[in-house]
Amino acid sequence: MPPVLAATGRHRCCSEPGGRLGRGGRRQVSRYENGKVAPGLEAVIRIAETFNVSVDYLVIESVPRRPLHAPSSPIDARLADLDGLTDDERATIANVIDAITTKAKLRLITGGAS
Repeated sequence: MPPVLAATGRHRCCSEPGGRLGRGGRRQVSRYENGKVAPGLEAVIRIAETFNVSVDYLVIESVPRRPLHAPSSPIDARLADLDGLTDDERATIANVIDAITTKAKLRLITGGAS
C-alpha cells in the first residue's frame, strides 16, 4: 500500500479530523485507507495541512515524520514535543509553568524584588 494511503491509519486521522479534509471527509479517507482510490495532489496537501506533517512523509515510507509548518518560535518547537510525554509528565510541566508565572506576577506586584 502506498504510504499516503496508509498515512491516515498511521495518524489515526479517520476520527475527528476527517471532516476537515473537505469534500467527502471520513468516507473519502476510508477510500484512501482501503486502497479504493489514491488521493490527488490537492488531497495530499490537505491531509498534510490537517495533520501538520510534510508531504514527503505521506508519500515516502522511509521519511521520518516532520511538521509541515516550522514552529514560529523556540518555545513552539518545544511545545510540539509535549505530545510524546505521559500525562504525569505534562502535569509536572504545567505545575512548573504555573510556579514560574506566579513568581513573575508576584515580582510585578512587589515592584521587581525577587
